Amino acid sequence: MSNSSDNIETRAVHAGGAPDPATGAIMPPIHFSTNFQRDEDGLCPGGFVYARAGNPNRNALEACLSDLEGGEAAACFASGNAAAAAVFQALSPSDHVVIAKDVYFGTATLLREVFDRWKLGVTFVEAENPANVAEAMRPNTKLVWIESPSNPLLAVVDIAAVAEIAHRGGAVLVAENTLATPVGQRPFEFGADIVVHSLTKFLGGHSDLLGGAVISKKNDDFFSAIRSVQILSGGILAPFDCWLLLRSIRSLPYRFRAHSENAMKVARFLAGHKRVENVFYPGLPEHPGHDIARRQMSLFGGVLSFTIKGNREDAKAIPPRTRLFTHATSIGGVESLIEHRASAEGPTTRAPENLIRLSVGLEHPDDLIADLAQALGPVEFSTPPPVFPGGMVFSSPK
Repeated sequence: MSNSSDNIETRAVHAGGAPDPATGAIMPPIHFSTNFQRDEDGLCPGGFVYARAGNPNRNALEACLSDLEGGEAAACFASGNAAAAAVFQALSPSDHVVIAKDVYFGTATLLREVFDRWKLGVTFVEAENPANVAEAMRPNTKLVWIESPSNPLLAVVDIAAVAEIAHRGGAVLVAENTLATPVGQRPFEFGADIVVHSLTKFLGGHSDLLGGAVISKKNDDFFSAIRSVQILSGGILAPFDCWLLLRSIRSLPYRFRAHSENAMKVARFLAGHKRVENVFYPGLPEHPGHDIARRQMSLFGGVLSFTIKGNREDAKAIPPRTRLFTHATSIGGVESLIEHRASAEGPTTRAPENLIRLSVGLEHPDDLIADLAQALGPVEFSTPPPVFPGGMVFSSPK
């Protein structure tokens, strides 16, 4: 089915999908086969030879992601880290990378523990100030990597400004778009060349699969190098996970809108709480990157973090006290999660010791606010505290 709509809700439903030509099935079948029949000339008329090189479900997912981000090509991997690694593997050991300090700790760890031994040059900068990116550029800088909003500090980077700096220096700009998704932000429209996703998060949306993707604005030589890494290293996404992702993406615009609306209400509640020191959410007017976020984003997402007035142990005591928020790692599922991020990331963390990260799910926001209220402890409310169904008020922890 051709899709010419500019509306992402329509594209999410139809991109990468069409009734099965063999059976007319509305939902695509899952193709588990590892190999495909050749004809009498040794050719594969269906276009598939071996599952590592291509699979109908993976092709459909890649077409969908390219459509949603507005790119020409995509490559899907078995995890977000595998996708990130493929981008760095497309470079040469003599190349140099400028990367934002505030990125997912797995990406930074990958560079420090794997690609440092490979002698890839790396400079970490505070990318919220584009001047820092410009200062770090070298003649051999081939790639600039940013994440906006970032995980877990929700820092906002001016994509257009950094794109201009990267391109002036002959480098490719990679934008990690996991927290915003293509529903909330489309980095290609601001000059990015590559978009990377952890598909595990909002695009998967149900905490039941791992996946990663690299989407390229142009199907050029650099993307061809990433595609070669995908095929030759074999870190591919399984057919069933591709099928699950394609199914989940159909509802992504509506899910992400609800995540964002709930997160905004939770952020506003926390911003007024006496035990809370700072709230990090780009949708709040007091966020230092709010004006840039308004320019780049149509929705502010379902992840936020906050620091409490207290120390590491005070912060660690809060997640186990929640009743609706589950104390667990990851983000983007329909269920709400809470985590003391410094404990999860370990000694190399950039997260403050008193910071808590929330992934705000699809529960009713009043229930989530009530849960946080009881977990944070007694507080004087200017208005009556929220209640759970049944009229039970939570204003102090058990």
